[in-house]
Amino acid sequence: MHAQPAQHAREKLLETLAEADEEILTKFLEGHPLSEEEIKRAVRKACISEDALVPVLCGSSLNNIGIQPLLDAVVDYLPSPLDRGVIEGLSVNGTSADGAKVQRRPTPEEPLSALAFKVQTDEYTGRLVYVRVYSGKLTKGSYVFNSTTGKTERIARIFHMHANKRTEVDEVLAGNIAAVVGPKELITGDTICDPNAPIVLEKIEFPEPVVMAAVEPKTDAEEDRLSEALYKLAQEDPTFRYKIDPDTNQMIIAGMGELHLEILFDRLKREFKVEANMGRPQVAYRETLAEIVEVEEKFIKQTGGRGQYAHVCIRFEPLPRGSGFEFVDEVKGGVIPREFIPAVQKGLEESLSSGPLGGFPIVDIRAVLFYGSSHPVDSSEIAFKTAAARALTQAFERAKTLLLEPIMMCEIVTPEEYVGEIITDVQSRRAQITAMEVRHNTQIIHTLIPLAETFGYATQLRSISQGRATYSLRFSHYDVVPNTLKEEILKGRK
Repeated sequence: MHAQPAQHAREKLLETLAEADEEILTKFLEGHPLSEEEIKRAVRKACISEDALVPVLCGSSLNNIGIQPLLDAVVDYLPSPLDRGVIEGLSVNGTSADGAKVQRRPTPEEPLSALAFKVQTDEYTGRLVYVRVYSGKLTKGSYVFNSTTGKTERIARIFHMHANKRTEVDEVLAGNIAAVVGPKELITGDTICDPNAPIVLEKIEFPEPVVMAAVEPKTDAEEDRLSEALYKLAQEDPTFRYKIDPDTNQMIIAGMGELHLEILFDRLKREFKVEANMGRPQVAYRETLAEIVEVEEKFIKQTGGRGQYAHVCIRFEPLPRGSGFEFVDEVKGGVIPREFIPAVQKGLEESLSSGPLGGFPIVDIRAVLFYGSSHPVDSSEIAFKTAAARALTQAFERAKTLLLEPIMMCEIVTPEEYVGEIITDVQSRRAQITAMEVRHNTQIIHTLIPLAETFGYATQLRSISQGRATYSLRFSHYDVVPNTLKEEILKGRK
């Protein structure tokens, strides 16, 4: 960078700091020189204040450019555990959080509390779990309580990680980050703590996957290796899921976007040496009801021996988007014995994974069990589970239904001359423009766009802008698919 632009950038930095720091403002206005330490101290103060500034650094991790300044900036400017002070969690009663708040200070003398934030498969040590210790100390060979799952596990080894190098240590104190080997069931978002002072820290919330694709091994010999590799990838990445489709017997992988699945598929080949084929990505649609419907279902089966009998009356109600599934028991007078109520709920929950419309998961409904009957001999849990599942199918056959699709928040950064053509193009993809802003000499277009319309968009955007525009996607919410498209999607599904 030449001297003049560098001097101009420094002045802009000092002006910004002067707005947030009176000491800097006084020296700046009086023309006194500011030392590097004073500037760094002011930047740090601004970063950890409530009206925080955000330092932005340039670089490329792929080419190892600017990484050292970034690490130095983390140390120099970001808050340490001591700056954040006490942390809050929930106390644990038995194996679940009971809602009472508990505080921990970031000192080694406090009981242990730590959060697992990353799982990594290492070719030498196997499964590594990165943890941040918030209070107390984590010791090699000790037993810790996983307050998220209610299980106790042993910490076999502890490492300080330095890129692809590591140093084994005997203990990690409050405020530090380390990788541990030993816990088999510790996953991202879990809290580990002192068994005698259990606490649950704030859990990391992960969105549901919105894109699916079929993956199949190129040879039968690759099948077991594919399953093992997918298991390891799912352990590392909580937004990635996989399952076997019961109808087609295909392995289905699901993630947060087209690029997400492409990168994971590339890792299958590059890291796990699994040769496989991936089908075209598919949208993870959802099914729901648009109106209240009451269903009566009797399941009666007579065989040579003992028969099966279950009778349920269930009212299904639509819920607001993002509500999931609710079950309400309003049975009075014991017309359905108490021991069969959980079977009704379980029968409904097991049916939610594959809806009657197109086999998509069912969401945003409430099921109210309000009446039914039983047989003193023939009634059983399996009979009530079956009756509940049939009632759900009947509800979707009788009531008005909706197909829901994932809507993404899309931010497009483009030079001004391409704005008109880009807006025309995204509107043709059923996008809704929510905001526009100018950032230096570029335009930022904020849109809400159906995920189904984003496949192949990277190529189209490059074509419109001569490769100068970029975009990013983030999941926003589920919304109703227009009826014209709904029929087409379900027809293709069938």
